Amino acid sequence: MRKEEPNLPSSSPVLWIVTRLVSVWLLASYAEVAYFDVSHLQEMASSKSLMNLLTFTFGSAIGFFVCYLLFSIILEEEVKIQPHVLHNDPHGQHSADTDNNQLQGQMNFNADAGQHKDEDKNIAEGLYHKVKILCWVMTGPQNLEKKAKHVKATWAQRCNKVLFMSSEENKDFPAVGLETKEGRDQLYWKTIKAFQYVYDHYFDDADWFMKADDDTYVILDNLRWLLSKYSPEQPIYFGRRFKPYVKQGYMSGGAGYVLSKEALKRFVAAFKTNKCTHSSSIEDLALGKCMEIINVEAGDSRDTSGRETFHPFVPEHHLIRGYLPKTFWYWNYNYYPAVEGPGCCSDLAVSFHYVDSVTMYHLEYLIYHLRPYGYLYRYNPDSSKNPEAQSKNEALENDQKLKQKSSES
Repeated sequence: MRKEEPNLPSSSPVLWIVTRLVSVWLLASYAEVAYFDVSHLQEMASSKSLMNLLTFTFGSAIGFFVCYLLFSIILEEEVKIQPHVLHNDPHGQHSADTDNNQLQGQMNFNADAGQHKDEDKNIAEGLYHKVKILCWVMTGPQNLEKKAKHVKATWAQRCNKVLFMSSEENKDFPAVGLETKEGRDQLYWKTIKAFQYVYDHYFDDADWFMKADDDTYVILDNLRWLLSKYSPEQPIYFGRRFKPYVKQGYMSGGAGYVLSKEALKRFVAAFKTNKCTHSSSIEDLALGKCMEIINVEAGDSRDTSGRETFHPFVPEHHLIRGYLPKTFWYWNYNYYPAVEGPGCCSDLAVSFHYVDSVTMYHLEYLIYHLRPYGYLYRYNPDSSKNPEAQSKNEALENDQKLKQKSSES
């Protein structure tokens, strides 16, 4: 697999110096041995010279072994601090799966909620009750403390209902035990059992059912806006749409995907009637094939400007031109033409993938806490299609400006 070339870590000069010193030492040793052989060829017949040679050889071996240990330790540190490397495989393991950038504790980002007490949240709160979303998060026993707890502390709080699905039950976290094995080859089987569990226990508690990984960040308010234009009784599902292997395309597993109530009903029933089977270990592709078989539509999740809302990587990978090489699989998998740079991502983005625990809180702050001063109303994607609503917003803005001027005078 081809890898993106990473920048050398700060410890590279040290490694370079050590390797050069070892090389010089070895060359000097070999030169000394050669000189020893030529100058003392006759003396080597004596036992004393033989003992000297053995002593020299033994010392050289010990020195080489010590240098090897030092070299190995420095090399190991290099690997630990290497930046994220993307593998050229849409279904392979990425470096972010190891999540070396770990936080030991949890953070409460709602502690300063008082700062936003005057913020108008009527539309978001209205959609919270109108568009009910159950989120289930794919995780494992080894990731509850490393990853899942940071999902729990951030975006998962905005789901109408959230469940953490693991191979083993954990009543303290809590996590649902699906009684499966762990491993990438078990992802589709875990997905099938998770949706079955949701259908059996929570089908009437939500209209839409979102699957996300424990390293995915989801902006639920934007997802509700997207889903508000569709009926949960419609057989449809949304996500980042890929095109290979399935005629109508399929949704990227890492970016997350959301099923309507009717889509979930059909998906669960399909395994009872053998229309779909556990045919592959590749979760997102296998689910996409099943959806096509049971006539569940692969929906268009782009915003009104045609920009993508579900993202299979962290923001910088999409926003920075040239970050993803053109030979990378990503460019051939997108159902719609992929864009790099600022045009890549909707202002109403729904998800980002490969988000480590630190970046989870970065996104939480930037999305829900950082505010530019002086802006009363935020971007309304529907205004261009609804002149009446746009005129109403402009009238409200003008009225607010007049009130501000009168108060200043």
